[in-house]
Amino acid sequence: MSVPAMSVHRAMADPFAWDEALLRRYDTSGPRYASYPTALSFRDDFSAQDYQAALARSNGGGKSLSLYIHIPFCRQPCSYCACNTIMTQDTRLAEPYISRLDREMVLVKPYLDTRREVAQLHWGGGTPTFFSLDQMSDLIDRLDARFGLSGARDRDYAIEIDPREADVFTLRHLQALGFNRLSLGVQDLDPKVQSAVNRIQPRILTEVLIDEADRLGFRSLNLDLIYGLPFQTRDSFADTLKQVIAMAPARLSIFNYAHLPNRFRPQQHIREEDLPGAEEKLAILRTTIAMLTEAGYIHIGMDHFARPNDSLALAQQQNTLQRNFQGYSSHAECDLVGLGVSAISRIDDVYAQNPISLDAYESALDASRLPTARGIRLTFDDQVRRYAIERLMCDMALDLDRLGEVFAIDAPRYLANALARLEQPERDGLITRQGNHLVATPMGRLLIRHLAMAFDDRLPRHKGPHYSRIL
Repeated sequence: MSVPAMSVHRAMADPFAWDEALLRRYDTSGPRYASYPTALSFRDDFSAQDYQAALARSNGGGKSLSLYIHIPFCRQPCSYCACNTIMTQDTRLAEPYISRLDREMVLVKPYLDTRREVAQLHWGGGTPTFFSLDQMSDLIDRLDARFGLSGARDRDYAIEIDPREADVFTLRHLQALGFNRLSLGVQDLDPKVQSAVNRIQPRILTEVLIDEADRLGFRSLNLDLIYGLPFQTRDSFADTLKQVIAMAPARLSIFNYAHLPNRFRPQQHIREEDLPGAEEKLAILRTTIAMLTEAGYIHIGMDHFARPNDSLALAQQQNTLQRNFQGYSSHAECDLVGLGVSAISRIDDVYAQNPISLDAYESALDASRLPTARGIRLTFDDQVRRYAIERLMCDMALDLDRLGEVFAIDAPRYLANALARLEQPERDGLITRQGNHLVATPMGRLLIRHLAMAFDDRLPRHKGPHYSRIL
């Protein structure tokens, strides 16, 4: 069913002036800034000993811990996928993987003060619901034994769910294990689009889980959508949005599909001629922002929307929002420990990444070595620029005076090169500057990645096909 023309027209009433020519001019390729420096700057000579030292240093700060568990298994490939996944129907692979995860915990634990609260837990993938209920229980028990999981009401324990591989019993079990946030992969509700990306997912599967999550009292529920997929149009995606808004999730993540078939093999099954053109893709984005704004959602930034009373929106109001490898987070003051193949940790002044190859990950652990494949220790300059980029990405603003206080520097002088790069965007109405306070305009919020690139002194080495387009 398509949305009637009149209702689409009303939804297209812009919450701000829309300048398509300006968006096209600034729609370049650039990082998503899940980290700064980005993963392309990680070094192969960063060792497990470097990571161990960072873990030990982090105890002095006394920050709470955030644990990310990467579960790479999927039963079938989605054609848009750009994640580190392993396609298999063999659930027996889960048992040795859980054992390896436990071995990694054992190797990490001696360097961490495990009295630190695990305030945040996130299982991602892949498909975490590839695990059986008993295997999920086993992994939670091991995490609790090694780190001590939290029972605090304000903990943030989330898991990504494929509605095709979960039911009401799954949700009840997850609640019993301590999870209080859910993220459901939807992508699109149009059967033609679903068929084109090899993800047939009837709406009823999602609705049943949403209803049960609400009944069980899960604190927050997120739905993932993707725009720019084959056969999508502004009208077809408006129809998906209309149905999703009726489901009333607390959060929405609406990702921009980046077609990079040379990097991600599953995408080779998508024909470029089936993708919406640049004009149609911008129209889809415009429709999305208008409809969600009219429905009462706040555009947090980039691809995230939330209800005004959701913790993401509240954290943004309080300038405590953080950006990490799982997106935006309301738990700003946590050290992130990543466990599993390809997982990335953010500890103290260090990023450390595990091997992206399952064989290499397993081999390191079988030899009783932390599976650190690469990483980076930030310089003082990296830390200054990370702070600037993260605050701009999270607050849609940057207080240079506050930055100067944090790092004991004359921030406008220190970042003079970045401020010079922002002069043209300021003239174009993407950002305003009042004294030492920078604020992204509504159009600038859509192009926040481009504004953040002004502070990136490592970017010139990596321009090219490594990054997706901003819009």
